[in-house]
Amino acid sequence: MTPDTAATAAPIDAVVFDIGRVLIEWEPEAFYDSRIGEDRRQQLFADVPLHDVNLEIDRGAPFRQSIEDLAAEHPAWSEEIRWWHDCWLDMVPREIAHSVRLKQALRARGIPVFALSNFGADTFDIACERYPFLQEFDHAFVSAHLKCIKPDAEIYAILERETGVAPQRLLFTDDRPENIAAAENRGWQTHLFTTPAPLAQRLVQHGLLTAEEAA
Repeated sequence: MTPDTAATAAPIDAVVFDIGRVLIEWEPEAFYDSRIGEDRRQQLFADVPLHDVNLEIDRGAPFRQSIEDLAAEHPAWSEEIRWWHDCWLDMVPREIAHSVRLKQALRARGIPVFALSNFGADTFDIACERYPFLQEFDHAFVSAHLKCIKPDAEIYAILERETGVAPQRLLFTDDRPENIAAAENRGWQTHLFTTPAPLAQRLVQHGLLTAEEAA
């Protein structure tokens, strides 16, 4: 989006952040690579539907029991599968500091900031303990709490209904194109997240932050 098109778009009343790979790193592949090497990790992920089970956890399935059940189904990989639970914090190793500053600068300006994230109930609690800024949203819409996930239309509709903000006056940033597309289908303004700098520029273009606040 250029400065001209940002200026002609509807005003933004609230900014919606995804969490994983936008505010905190999410690196399960890198974690497993460091433990068992890339080749063996690729075999593990080919043999065991870890990401599929994680998506069910995001839908509200119990964290520990889901992983234990998966380990029982794949005894050859049981130790590695249990790492998904026991070493989960090692897969979210750091915050994305510039993104966090942008979120905090928006809130300091009095602009409502919401989270819209696919996250398990237990893992969200664990993440909030490690990263307290995840508790500093005007409202956090977490998939496990809502029993639906992005890019399903229902989770976007819940945010619209509960916040009362018109879709065209929401600005949503997420790293996954399918989640962005689902928001655009509802009339949201969107920003596909890659790194913090383009998001910072977008916030400045909309007049939500000054260049200094977005640095």
